[in-house]
Amino acid sequence: MSYQVTIKDARERMEKSLHHLQDVLRTIRTSRASGALVENIRVDYYGTPTPIGQMASISVPEPRQIMIKPFDGTALGDIAKAIQKSDLGIQPQNDGKVLRLTMPPLSGEQRKKYATKVKEMCEETRIALRNTRRDMNKHADGMLKGGDLTEDENKKLHDEIQKLLKEYEDKVGQVQDKKTAEIMEV
Repeated sequence: MSYQVTIKDARERMEKSLHHLQDVLRTIRTSRASGALVENIRVDYYGTPTPIGQMASISVPEPRQIMIKPFDGTALGDIAKAIQKSDLGIQPQNDGKVLRLTMPPLSGEQRKKYATKVKEMCEETRIALRNTRRDMNKHADGMLKGGDLTEDENKKLHDEIQKLLKEYEDKVGQVQDKKTAEIMEV
């Protein structure tokens, strides 16, 4: 692997960590309704655990309401049971054709709990980013020993990897601040 390929690989791995964090944070409840809260809840559909997002259309008709319309009307009851078993703490209203989930406002204690969860997830992502830096630095040292890099190029590569880490840690901080603000919003 060359100098440029190492930088590119480090950037791709850090980008994947950031995208994973953003995907996971979409499932954390805020004061607003979001289809992402329910789309990955698994329903036992003909013996197969199937995400709701694959068996129904999910919409948000109002800021505090999620509407789920299954493609197969017979699955309505199974979807309702799966939502009740989930940790959302919301009772779905079934009108025979669609399920409506009305999001109750979060209490101050719930907001703090969710904000703490976001902080923990962001810290896990920072650890993953640092692990990527460690792996890339080891790789750079291996290239130095193998004669593929000079001492100066190795030092420069370490510095660039460190700059990349700082850039992505800042991005994680921005994601954390944004999500925490959404959670604390009344």
